[in-house]
Amino acid sequence: MSIVVEDYHKAYGQTVAVAGISFEVPPGEVLGLVGPNGAGKTTTLRALAGILVPTRGRLAIAGHDIAKEPVAAKAALAYVPDEPRLFDNLTVWEHLRFIASAYRLSDDWAVRAETLLVQFDLGEKRTTLAGELSRGMRQKVAICCGYLHEPRAILFDEPLTGLDPRGIRTMKDSLRQRASQGAAVIVSSHLLSLVEDLCFSVLILHHGRQLLHRRLADLRAELARDGKSESLEELFFRLTETPPLVIPISGAS
Repeated sequence: MSIVVEDYHKAYGQTVAVAGISFEVPPGEVLGLVGPNGAGKTTTLRALAGILVPTRGRLAIAGHDIAKEPVAAKAALAYVPDEPRLFDNLTVWEHLRFIASAYRLSDDWAVRAETLLVQFDLGEKRTTLAGELSRGMRQKVAICCGYLHEPRAILFDEPLTGLDPRGIRTMKDSLRQRASQGAAVIVSSHLLSLVEDLCFSVLILHHGRQLLHRRLADLRAELARDGKSESLEELFFRLTETPPLVIPISGAS
């Protein structure tokens, strides 16, 4: 039930967005995907979600190759982008009903939906149109919709955007809960403190290339062995504030 990326490349004509990254997120673990703007983070998440077609490489969700079994892969997946895509003329509850219908969920979906509304403080907003919600409330609705079908793999792109302190705490707790239940999770964020707080491992991208992929516990031990007291933030800047790499375009289409 893991997330697998093998030799993933994505090019737009002569522009290479991602140049051959590989990693795996096992069930029950959370990977922090970090990098400067334009590093390839969202391009990677969108490919895993089946929105972008790789130029080269293999991507799989819960054992399903995205290219060969797109429906099965997407059925096991939830993708919450940095900008919630909601239907302005549907209420909060109608969004959940739509998701239940799209995923062909059994009748008990309503019980899970009610639990999610309470968990994310949306109970009083169930009949409110999405177009009338604040940015943070829209984010919460998107998260509830993502969780409703109990996905085995979850992709978050800047999940805390627009959330108030209580919403941030709820979001973190919910993510830990999903991982503890066996979901494989990727969190893409510029907030390195969030990555240190929630993630088991970190993947740093820069100019479409994979600079570092380590379990955080191992990384801290390596830094301590080398006599360095660097934080993840300090390590991030040391690795990314270097002259840009020249990326070949072989295999681009």
